[in-house]
Amino acid sequence: MKLGAFSISLTVKDITRSRAFYEKLGFEKFHGDEDQKWLVLKNGETLIGLFEGMFPKNLLTFNPGWDQDAQNQDDFDDVRAIQKSLLAAGVELDSQAEGKEGPGSIMLTDPDGHPILIDQHR
Repeated sequence: MKLGAFSISLTVKDITRSRAFYEKLGFEKFHGDEDQKWLVLKNGETLIGLFEGMFPKNLLTFNPGWDQDAQNQDDFDDVRAIQKSLLAAGVELDSQAEGKEGPGSIMLTDPDGHPILIDQHR
């Protein structure tokens, strides 16, 4: 199963303060809009998403169809194919992707309560 780019998505209380902190660790803005209360920061191949008021908990995020530079990959598993495989394996999904192609996402929770977002943008 090809899940694509990986990042940790952090729920933050103050995006400006969090951005300043992670910049001290060498992260730089990669994508997002601080005015909309979300940013993706990058340090080498490591991605951290900062989200103020969007998610109730930190979550693991995978982006099928993208590499760590948010560049399209030709060879990837569509989120609906991943969903089908997970359901066939008996994995319970918190939300499912709709439609036959294009952007979509699914949510699931690991056995320890960590939310996982598989979010396809293309």
